[in-house]
Amino acid sequence: MNILITGGSGFIGGAVSRALVADGHHVGVVSRHPVRASRKLPDAVDVRQSLALFNGFEPEVVINLAGEPIANRRWSQARKAKLINSRVETTEQLVDWLRQQGLRPGVFISASAVGYYGHHDSEKVTEDTPKGEGFSSDLCAAWETAALKASSLCDAVSILRIGLVLDQPGGLLDRYVPPFKLGLGGRFGSGEQFMPWVHRRDVVRIIQFLMNSPEHHGVFNVSAPSPVTNAAFATALAQTLNRPQCLHVPAVVLKGAFGEMSELMLEGANMVPKRLLDAGFEFEFPTVTEAFSEIFDR
Repeated sequence: MNILITGGSGFIGGAVSRALVADGHHVGVVSRHPVRASRKLPDAVDVRQSLALFNGFEPEVVINLAGEPIANRRWSQARKAKLINSRVETTEQLVDWLRQQGLRPGVFISASAVGYYGHHDSEKVTEDTPKGEGFSSDLCAAWETAALKASSLCDAVSILRIGLVLDQPGGLLDRYVPPFKLGLGGRFGSGEQFMPWVHRRDVVRIIQFLMNSPEHHGVFNVSAPSPVTNAAFATALAQTLNRPQCLHVPAVVLKGAFGEMSELMLEGANMVPKRLLDAGFEFEFPTVTEAFSEIFDR
């Protein structure tokens, strides 16, 4: 199949691109930095700088993963604007391009995030749980609204509310692991906030599953079936690395250091992938211990 991917050289997108090429698909990737992206991807991936350069490319599947990293700096007003532009406006431009080109891909898959739900205590959060409050919730809701405009063009539109994606190199673990290896890791705040996590390999498999099963579409929580609290995550990581947990970072310190962005570390949701499980998807890494064992034993 012809598959067009935005964000196809990022932490998730790169893994998706490599897997789809290995499956024999013709993969096109839109990247603002095509030379840099090409260095990360297989030679078979067709990397171009803009959607306009893909005129004539007729995708049967579109996978929208574009978005600036949300947790790498404080949320100034300028930073918030960049986060919105890279998600909402980029998605709107993608849908507009499909419409202008008269294209009707069979499947349109677009990323969102667990931030849609905002903060919850221990109650289980499914795809039916209402939107939360705060900047990340509003950002995800606007991002999803932009993607759902593709419903008039595509047979199956799926929104992926993605949890914390685990793998190395890259992603969350690149920031978590160094202090733990030094014996300086520990929980954030109370440690009671949930961390809905998922192994990157399962994210790729979920995208492949939805590509090949267009009867399953709509909103999907993309996280392992066994979310853990921040304290349990820290304990499992320390045990896997055979290191002690010597510290914990108080909430007041995180709020002072990161401002509003600290909500990503101090708030969470006990998110479960109800619709994926109902559809028959089986996770390769259902527990965080299994995920850590694969990543660090590799």
